[in-house]
Amino acid sequence: MNSRDKILEAVKSSQPDQRPLPQLQFESYNTTDAPTAFANVLGTIGGATHFVNSYDEIEEIICAEYTHAKRIITVCSQIKTGEVISSDIDPHSLEDVDLAIIEAHFGVAENAALWVTDALVPERVLPFITQQLAVIVKKEDILFTMHQAYERIGNMDYGFATFIAGPSKTADIEQSLVLGAHGPKTMRVFILLNA
Repeated sequence: MNSRDKILEAVKSSQPDQRPLPQLQFESYNTTDAPTAFANVLGTIGGATHFVNSYDEIEEIICAEYTHAKRIITVCSQIKTGEVISSDIDPHSLEDVDLAIIEAHFGVAENAALWVTDALVPERVLPFITQQLAVIVKKEDILFTMHQAYERIGNMDYGFATFIAGPSKTADIEQSLVLGAHGPKTMRVFILLNA
């Protein structure tokens, strides 16, 4: 047995007894307020929200707001603007993406985070390498708290998943907020009212 295996065996044999998770009680929320709360928080962290009634309306906004975008990638079949990518794409070929349009499983109002998995984004680098990011989420899929989010994802099966909250940002240098520090410079979330 090598030293690595000895260390792992020692850790494995020294585990504490498992205990059941505590039963937590949370206050109930009026879910009709969740989309507005989400939009308010997203605005404070540098993102923008559009309440829309259809995919056609999303497409109109994208065509009006991203006239400068040379390369648009979409993974949403209802959006016809941009090129559709498949799961076997070479991630290096995405280095020049100006706008990526993706969907989210759900959003969380308390921090404006959006849950995205490999079921919705065929190449995991896409939402992070693009210059601008647009995310579509249904109104009824916006939760209030991360506790509700973890209840929803607790038993999900996925190879890749992440929460995305707003455009890339940092405030490390002189406590000055800089957007687009190491990822998308902007983020727009389209909340679909009539799914």
